[in-house]
Amino acid sequence: MSTLYGAEHRALQDEFDSRRLADMLESSHVRHQVDDDAQAFIESRSFFFLSTVGPDGQPTVSHKGGAAGFVRVLDPSTLVFPSYDGNGMFLSMGNIAGDGRIGLLFMDFDRPHRVRVHAHAVIVRDDPLMAAYPGADLVVRATVVDAFVNCPRYIGHQSAAGAPKYVPDVNGEAPLAEWKKIDALQPFLPERFQAAAREQAITAEEYGARLLNGDG
Repeated sequence: MSTLYGAEHRALQDEFDSRRLADMLESSHVRHQVDDDAQAFIESRSFFFLSTVGPDGQPTVSHKGGAAGFVRVLDPSTLVFPSYDGNGMFLSMGNIAGDGRIGLLFMDFDRPHRVRVHAHAVIVRDDPLMAAYPGADLVVRATVVDAFVNCPRYIGHQSAAGAPKYVPDVNGEAPLAEWKKIDALQPFLPERFQAAAREQAITAEEYGARLLNGDG
Protein backbone atom coordinates (compact mmCIF):
# COMPACT_ATOMS: atom_id res chain seq x y z
CA MET A 1 0.00 0.00 0.00
CA SER A 2 1.24 3.49 -0.84
CA THR A 3 2.37 5.77 1.97
CA LEU A 4 2.64 8.70 -0.43
CA TYR A 5 -0.68 8.75 -2.30
CA GLY A 6 -4.22 9.23 -1.10
CA ALA A 7 -7.57 8.91 -2.85
CA GLU A 8 -7.27 12.36 -4.43
CA HIS A 9 -3.85 11.56 -5.88
CA ARG A 10 -5.17 8.27 -7.23
CA ALA A 11 -8.15 9.96 -8.88
CA LEU A 12 -5.89 12.36 -10.77
CA GLN A 13 -3.43 9.60 -11.66
CA ASP A 14 -6.28 7.58 -13.13
CA GLU A 15 -7.66 10.61 -14.96
CA PHE A 16 -4.31 11.20 -16.64
CA ASP A 17 -3.24 7.55 -16.98
CA SER A 18 -0.23 7.88 -14.69
CA ARG A 19 -0.99 5.39 -11.90
CA ARG A 20 1.56 2.87 -13.23
CA LEU A 21 4.18 5.56 -13.48
CA ALA A 22 3.37 6.94 -10.00
CA ASP A 23 3.64 3.48 -8.45
CA MET A 24 6.92 2.80 -10.18
CA LEU A 25 8.37 6.14 -9.06
CA GLU A 26 7.31 5.60 -5.47
CA SER A 27 8.82 2.13 -5.32
CA SER A 28 12.06 2.95 -7.14
CA HIS A 29 12.83 6.60 -6.32
CA VAL A 30 11.24 7.54 -3.02
CA ARG A 31 13.49 6.68 -0.10
CA HIS A 32 12.95 6.97 3.62
CA GLN A 33 16.51 8.16 4.10
CA VAL A 34 18.90 10.57 2.42
CA ASP A 35 21.35 8.70 0.20
CA ASP A 36 24.94 9.73 -0.51
CA ASP A 37 24.13 11.66 -3.70
CA ALA A 38 21.33 13.60 -2.04
CA GLN A 39 23.55 14.36 0.96
CA ALA A 40 26.27 15.78 -1.27
CA PHE A 41 23.74 17.94 -3.10
CA ILE A 42 22.00 19.17 0.07
CA GLU A 43 25.27 20.06 1.76
CA SER A 44 26.40 22.03 -1.29
CA ARG A 45 23.39 24.35 -1.22
CA SER A 46 23.35 27.89 0.15
CA PHE A 47 19.54 28.04 0.33
CA PHE A 48 16.41 25.93 0.34
CA PHE A 49 12.65 26.41 0.48
CA LEU A 50 10.92 25.33 3.68
CA SER A 51 7.22 24.54 3.93
CA THR A 52 5.49 24.30 7.29
CA VAL A 53 1.92 23.91 8.57
CA GLY A 54 0.20 26.63 10.63
CA PRO A 55 -2.12 26.21 13.61
CA ASP A 56 -5.18 26.37 11.34
CA GLY A 57 -3.76 23.79 8.93
CA GLN A 58 -2.75 26.44 6.39
CA PRO A 59 0.65 25.68 4.85
CA THR A 60 3.23 28.34 4.17
CA VAL A 61 6.64 28.38 2.51
CA SER A 62 9.76 30.42 3.08
CA HIS A 63 13.25 30.79 1.69
CA LYS A 64 16.07 29.82 4.06
CA GLY A 65 19.62 30.81 3.25
CA GLY A 66 23.11 30.56 4.67
CA ALA A 67 26.64 29.65 3.74
CA ALA A 68 26.96 26.61 1.49
CA GLY A 69 26.65 23.57 3.72
CA PHE A 70 24.52 25.25 6.38
CA VAL A 71 22.11 22.32 6.13
CA ARG A 72 23.90 19.28 7.51
CA VAL A 73 23.06 15.64 7.02
CA LEU A 74 24.12 14.12 10.33
CA ASP A 75 23.08 10.64 9.28
CA PRO A 76 20.76 9.24 6.59
CA SER A 77 17.71 10.01 8.73
CA THR A 78 18.64 13.36 10.28
CA LEU A 79 19.00 16.87 8.86
CA VAL A 80 19.99 19.91 10.89
CA PHE A 81 19.74 23.59 9.96
CA PRO A 82 19.85 26.90 11.85
CA SER A 83 17.19 29.56 12.33
CA TYR A 84 18.80 32.95 11.86
CA ASP A 85 17.34 36.31 12.80
CA GLY A 86 14.40 37.22 10.57
CA ASN A 87 11.43 39.57 10.75
CA GLY A 88 10.41 38.44 14.23
CA MET A 89 7.23 36.71 13.08
CA PHE A 90 8.74 33.23 13.57
CA LEU A 91 6.16 31.77 11.22
CA SER A 92 8.26 28.78 10.23
CA MET A 93 9.70 28.11 13.67
CA GLY A 94 6.35 28.57 15.37
CA ASN A 95 4.75 26.19 12.92
CA ILE A 96 7.47 23.62 13.56
CA ALA A 97 6.97 23.98 17.31
CA GLY A 98 3.24 23.45 16.88
CA ASP A 99 3.03 20.80 14.17
CA GLY A 100 6.47 19.59 13.12
CA ARG A 101 5.61 18.40 9.62
CA ILE A 102 7.87 20.10 7.08
CA GLY A 103 8.91 19.94 3.45
CA LEU A 104 12.33 20.98 2.21
CA LEU A 105 13.12 21.74 -1.43
CA PHE A 106 16.78 22.04 -2.44
CA MET A 107 17.39 23.62 -5.84
CA ASP A 108 20.15 24.27 -8.33
CA PHE A 109 19.08 26.82 -10.94
CA ASP A 110 22.41 26.95 -12.78
CA ARG A 111 22.57 23.22 -13.46
CA PRO A 112 18.89 22.36 -13.05
CA HIS A 113 18.38 19.82 -10.29
CA ARG A 114 16.22 19.46 -7.18
CA VAL A 115 15.82 17.21 -4.16
CA ARG A 116 12.69 17.06 -2.02
CA VAL A 117 12.60 15.95 1.60
CA HIS A 118 9.57 15.40 3.82
CA ALA A 119 10.34 15.30 7.52
CA HIS A 120 9.20 15.72 11.10
CA ALA A 121 11.09 18.52 12.83
CA VAL A 122 11.70 19.97 16.29
CA ILE A 123 13.36 23.22 17.32
CA VAL A 124 16.22 22.98 19.82
CA ARG A 125 17.62 25.83 21.89
CA ASP A 126 20.55 24.04 23.51
CA ASP A 127 21.63 21.86 20.61
CA PRO A 128 25.33 20.91 20.57
CA LEU A 129 25.54 22.32 17.05
CA MET A 130 24.50 25.82 18.09
CA ALA A 131 28.19 26.71 18.28
CA ALA A 132 28.58 25.71 14.64
CA TYR A 133 26.02 28.34 13.61
CA PRO A 134 27.19 31.72 14.89
CA GLY A 135 24.27 34.12 15.10
CA ALA A 136 21.60 31.43 15.04
CA ASP A 137 18.63 31.76 17.40
CA LEU A 138 17.65 28.11 17.20
CA VAL A 139 18.61 24.84 15.58
CA VAL A 140 16.11 22.62 13.81
CA ARG A 141 16.53 18.84 13.79
CA ALA A 142 14.49 17.04 11.17
CA THR A 143 13.83 13.31 10.96
CA VAL A 144 13.44 12.22 7.35
CA VAL A 145 10.17 10.64 6.24
CA ASP A 146 10.71 10.67 2.46
CA ALA A 147 13.48 11.92 0.17
CA PHE A 148 13.56 11.90 -3.60
CA VAL A 149 14.84 13.64 -6.72
CA ASN A 150 12.33 15.41 -8.96
CA CYS A 151 12.52 15.97 -12.70
CA PRO A 152 14.15 19.41 -13.21
CA ARG A 153 12.77 20.27 -16.64
CA TYR A 154 10.73 23.30 -15.54
CA ILE A 155 13.60 24.88 -13.61
CA GLY A 156 14.80 27.97 -15.43
CA HIS A 157 18.34 29.25 -15.16
CA GLN A 158 18.54 32.28 -12.89
CA SER A 159 20.06 34.34 -15.66
CA ALA A 160 17.59 33.15 -18.29
CA ALA A 161 15.43 35.81 -19.87
CA GLY A 162 12.66 33.44 -20.84
CA ALA A 163 10.80 30.45 -19.49
CA PRO A 164 12.43 27.00 -19.42
CA LYS A 165 12.19 25.19 -22.74
CA TYR A 166 9.88 22.56 -21.26
CA VAL A 167 7.09 24.99 -20.41
CA PRO A 168 4.28 24.32 -22.91
CA ASP A 169 4.01 26.84 -25.74
CA VAL A 170 0.84 28.64 -26.81
CA ASN A 171 -0.31 25.44 -28.46
CA GLY A 172 0.35 23.35 -25.39
CA GLU A 173 3.33 21.66 -27.02
CA ALA A 174 6.60 21.01 -25.21
CA PRO A 175 9.67 18.81 -25.68
CA LEU A 176 9.46 15.38 -24.12
CA ALA A 177 11.04 15.29 -20.68
CA GLU A 178 14.46 13.65 -20.80
CA TRP A 179 13.60 11.12 -18.10
CA LYS A 180 10.57 9.96 -20.08
CA LYS A 181 12.97 8.81 -22.79
CA ILE A 182 14.64 6.24 -20.51
CA ASP A 183 14.01 2.88 -22.13
CA ALA A 184 13.32 1.02 -18.88
CA LEU A 185 10.62 3.50 -17.86
CA GLN A 186 8.63 3.49 -21.07
CA PRO A 187 6.22 0.66 -20.13
CA PHE A 188 5.10 2.77 -17.17
CA LEU A 189 4.44 5.98 -19.10
CA PRO A 190 0.97 7.25 -19.96
CA GLU A 191 0.13 6.03 -23.44
CA ARG A 192 0.14 9.53 -24.91
CA PHE A 193 3.93 9.73 -24.36
CA GLN A 194 4.96 6.24 -25.35
CA ALA A 195 5.35 6.67 -29.11
CA ALA A 196 7.58 9.74 -28.79
CA ALA A 197 9.52 8.07 -25.97
CA ARG A 198 10.27 5.04 -28.13
CA GLU A 199 11.52 7.26 -30.96
CA GLN A 200 13.85 9.18 -28.62
CA ALA A 201 14.84 6.34 -26.28
CA ILE A 202 17.96 6.66 -24.15
CA THR A 203 19.48 4.50 -21.43
CA ALA A 204 19.42 5.31 -17.72
CA GLU A 205 23.16 5.93 -17.94
CA GLU A 206 22.69 8.46 -20.73
CA TYR A 207 20.02 10.23 -18.69
CA GLY A 208 22.30 10.33 -15.66
CA ALA A 209 25.02 12.01 -17.71
CA ARG A 210 22.54 14.58 -19.05
CA LEU A 211 21.21 15.23 -15.54
CA LEU A 212 24.68 15.93 -14.19
CA ASN A 213 25.24 18.32 -17.08
CA GLY A 214 22.07 20.25 -16.26
CA ASP A 215 20.16 18.87 -19.23
CA GLY A 216 17.68 16.71 -17.32
